[in-house]
Amino acid sequence: MTDAAELAARLRHVFWIGGGSGAGKSTTARRLADRYGWRLYATDDVMRDHAGRATPEEAPFLHRFIAMDMDERWVNRSPEVMLETFHWFRGEGFGLIVEDLLRLPPEPCVIVEGFRLLPHLVKPLLDAPQHAVWLLPTPDFRQAAFRGRSVPGEGFVRRTSDPARAGRNLAERDRMFTTRLAEETERLRLHTIEVDTAMTEDDLAERVARAFRL
Repeated sequence: MTDAAELAARLRHVFWIGGGSGAGKSTTARRLADRYGWRLYATDDVMRDHAGRATPEEAPFLHRFIAMDMDERWVNRSPEVMLETFHWFRGEGFGLIVEDLLRLPPEPCVIVEGFRLLPHLVKPLLDAPQHAVWLLPTPDFRQAAFRGRSVPGEGFVRRTSDPARAGRNLAERDRMFTTRLAEETERLRLHTIEVDTAMTEDDLAERVARAFRL
């Protein structure tokens, strides 16, 4: 599309919230968008659209995932394989997020949230380092999520032959993804916030607002 410096300049009105699954990204982004009158762009909401726009050549991992049945996706593969082959974790479709953002007017500001915001992909687009933060759930928080996801019938895992195993696989994959995010943000010197079970939604929103220097 263009070089990174020009993209960063064109996206200077964008604020980014990435992080691990279930860490409060959506709630926090919605609260800040309401508070400041910003536009909200939730990357989860456009996944289906982006999957339809991405060709097999552009997104080979995505198209292999689409071809799998539910047990192949969540039961029969190890969490390690699930982590390494999950298309969004590999950055497939990230360019479509950028394309969408470039189509939006520069006012009001845009707050973007979702696990698809990988640190190494976002950093070159930052006009100001404080415009991005990653939310990292603590082990206790992850354990609470693990218990919830291991209950048969919870979420999409109920459509597998073994919902409990699928839930455990998904929880472990997400734990490893959060660890990867922590390592990558530290290496790139990007801002993170630990999210624990004692933190309220109000607390988290205020922490993110301060990180954005609002």
